[in-house]
Amino acid sequence: MNVLEEEQTAFEIGVVVPKRDLKEEDKDSDCVEVLVDEFRNLGLVVERVHGVVDEFIKLAAPLETLGRAAAELHIKKRTPIGMDLEFEWEEVDAFERQPDGSLFSWCERFRCYRHIIYGIINKSQSSVTLRLDSKEFKWEVGEYLLQKLESERIVKEVFPLHDEIKRKKLLQTWALHWWDFTNQPIDEIYSYFGTKIAIYFAFLGMYTRWLLFPAAFGLILHMFDFGSLQLLVLPIFFISIILWAIMFSQFWKRKNNALLARWKIRYPIRADLGYRQGMEWNSSQSIEIAKKWGTDKTKEREMFQRIEWFGRLMRFRNDAIIIFSIICLQLPFELAYAHIYEVIGSDIMKIGLTTIYLFAIQFFTQIGGKISVKLIKYENNENTEKKADSLVYKVFGLYFMQSYIGVFYHALLHRNFSTLRKVLIQRLLVSQVLENLLENTLPYLKYSYKKYRVRKKKREKGSSTGKIQFASRVEKEYLKPSYSASIGMELEDGLFDDFLEVALQFGMIMMFACAFPLAFAFATLNNITEIRADALKLLAMLRRPTPRFSTTIGAWLNIFQFLVVMSICTNCALLVWLYDEEGKWKIEPGLAAILVMEHVLLLIKFGFSRFVPEEPAWVKADRVKDAAKAENMCSKQLLRSISGERATFGELKKSQ
Repeated sequence: MNVLEEEQTAFEIGVVVPKRDLKEEDKDSDCVEVLVDEFRNLGLVVERVHGVVDEFIKLAAPLETLGRAAAELHIKKRTPIGMDLEFEWEEVDAFERQPDGSLFSWCERFRCYRHIIYGIINKSQSSVTLRLDSKEFKWEVGEYLLQKLESERIVKEVFPLHDEIKRKKLLQTWALHWWDFTNQPIDEIYSYFGTKIAIYFAFLGMYTRWLLFPAAFGLILHMFDFGSLQLLVLPIFFISIILWAIMFSQFWKRKNNALLARWKIRYPIRADLGYRQGMEWNSSQSIEIAKKWGTDKTKEREMFQRIEWFGRLMRFRNDAIIIFSIICLQLPFELAYAHIYEVIGSDIMKIGLTTIYLFAIQFFTQIGGKISVKLIKYENNENTEKKADSLVYKVFGLYFMQSYIGVFYHALLHRNFSTLRKVLIQRLLVSQVLENLLENTLPYLKYSYKKYRVRKKKREKGSSTGKIQFASRVEKEYLKPSYSASIGMELEDGLFDDFLEVALQFGMIMMFACAFPLAFAFATLNNITEIRADALKLLAMLRRPTPRFSTTIGAWLNIFQFLVVMSICTNCALLVWLYDEEGKWKIEPGLAAILVMEHVLLLIKFGFSRFVPEEPAWVKADRVKDAAKAENMCSKQLLRSISGERATFGELKKSQ
């Protein structure tokens, strides 16, 4: 077996346990010592680090240890013939490698680590007595050790560790590489952070590059006074922007498929990696129904239909609750803010009111998000990915109301482009500055507060009077905040907030493009900064995120497409107001042309997908070629099998 050697010097998993002073005679029954021995028996490389208050166990795994775990998990990997087959360590050379040359992706390695360390079980004939200082408890036969220690609050946390060599390389080539504005080392990001984060940055980079065209167009409109030609130039700008957005959506799908082909990932893959595997509702209920009804297919189909439609009705009910809550509770608040904004005369006071409003709506959104998470628990969603998509739709509905209703109010009340432009400038500047400020200062404040609490705890024990230093890197990583979502962290990670920020910005610049063409330039500058700020946040300010598997940007693509449709309607309304200043609403040639243009653009939106295929030609060709290889291979094996069976049958017949 020709196995390419991979360096396993980097520790990738950290386990946090209490720090204590052990006597020699207590080591055999000490629960942490038992845990460390079990780790070593499984083939893991273990290093122990004593921190200020806690002890840290760093884990690394040789390639063979990960390979054995991958075989036990029946992980499917790509082979040279294009088929995804279950991994076998003895046939390791038959499987293709990652873009960085490693055998397993970060998602696969993390899943193997969890399988190894959470799979430690008491296989002896009797329970084992474990101790931690004065605390004593039993490790029962058949019980998982790490879960037992977590329930006893001995193992405080298990979290992924940064690889210092790769982290520093990404800092230089990505986070601190400002000269190349939008290009990013996507393959290296995929290898280090996993699929979901890599796809987000690929999307953000492509979106920012494509923004350069409308930003340049908007700057031209802002710099030059077209006078009477304004009524002609704005519709041209509007049509160009809509066509740009439609093309961007389609070409992103092509890029997404190209990335998956480059990373040897079959599309779509319905996996829920990065989390402990659980039974999905459809598989578990299939087993229950099969046991109940046996071979009665009619009753089985009826039961499946009931489950399907019950789940859909539950989702419809929950969506209706959210919409009704928005209308009854949030809409009056939004309109009250917009009215107060109109009454106030000072621009400084208006900016102050907008700032207070943006802080206040965070409170309302948190409440709405918690209600959404509770409602989702009663939905029959197929897996965690579907639950996360359901949360995205519900929370975006809340933010849609918050972000745009006030602007709609100003547009409808005044029908004045200058007033609407002023509102948009304040919203864009205040929201982007505020979000970037919170995004970059909150992790540092949380980190500083955690260090303060650890120092305080150390001094309370009376063991230190001088300045307490955090010398170990693993302890510093443990004290850093995790990459989690501000809403629904049970279902989503930090990408939820990052995608939400991009979607709200896209809606703001698209739906009011005719009123403020310069907004595209603001968005471009913000996104160039956002790419580097998000990269720096992930590499330096937060722990290494738990890898999440996803083949697309999920529900967010539907939201972007919804915003494109909305922007067609809103911009046509803006052009109507600009054309019909007297409010007579007569169907004159100009107004009729705008209405016709709206319908034509909607048709283009829904018909353009047939013009630009979602799958690049080379990806389709590779897929067809791989399918042909797989078919030929299977056909040959089948023929050999049939020939062998006939030969055996013939020999038996002769012997008779």
